[in-house]
Amino acid sequence: MPEVPISPPAIIELLTAEHILEPQEPLTPDTDLFSMGLDSMALMQLLLQIEEHFRLTINPAEMTRERFATAAALADFLAKKRQLAAPTVAAGLQ
Repeated sequence: MPEVPISPPAIIELLTAEHILEPQEPLTPDTDLFSMGLDSMALMQLLLQIEEHFRLTINPAEMTRERFATAAALADFLAKKRQLAAPTVAAGLQ
């Protein structure tokens, strides 16, 4: 199964398509997600969707307000996490 690209628009699509957030105005890559309603319940839904869509697991220690503040910040964090995981996954396939 091919990897789903990680980008701010992909994060925004995930948040809105899965009804994690239902903002009154359009989200942008730099919109503060917490001011748009990202609370503990929405965060748990988001974590499940990240795991399903991007095949990445977020550890509790990695969950910081800074990383989840905006779609751009979250996309950057997830892309770096995927990149760091890639050598580990590739080594396991050999």
